[in-house]
Amino acid sequence: MAIDEAREFVPINIALLTVSDTRTEVDDTSGDILADRIAAKGHMLVRRVIIKDDTNLIADQLREWITDAQIDAVISTGGTGLTGRDVTPEALDEVKDKDIPGFGELFRWISFDMIGTSTVQSRACAVLAGGTYIFALPGSNGAVKDGWDKILSHQLDSRHRPCNFIELMPRLNER
Repeated sequence: MAIDEAREFVPINIALLTVSDTRTEVDDTSGDILADRIAAKGHMLVRRVIIKDDTNLIADQLREWITDAQIDAVISTGGTGLTGRDVTPEALDEVKDKDIPGFGELFRWISFDMIGTSTVQSRACAVLAGGTYIFALPGSNGAVKDGWDKILSHQLDSRHRPCNFIELMPRLNER
């Protein structure tokens, strides 16, 4: 696992979705953390929205972004817990073409070092929909840091070896 400096970095366009009944632009700290990290890595944050915990609202926003040719990936924060209002994974189920099961598995494995067995309460997940990657992270600041710093910053870097999500993008919609 390494960055191959001989390869060119390919920036992508990312949309950021915060799922919350209580967060606003003023106090969306997990969204701010992701926005800062996306920019620091060299990617473009092309959309940013806060949506209530509602399956239909989330799925509608995702569908809009999936059909937007300017958006390569969506990262969401929030709504991945176990309570009745946590519906982000259900919204992803509404729009997905394929699951990316390793993402949630790896996230929980990494999270175990930080929060122990409490990680089983996380439903962090990822899907592919219409050639767009969608990653759903929990809403805590620690979770978005772990998800970005330990998974997404590497997999969304075209120089990461032995493989990465970026190099697959031209073939995602092949049949």
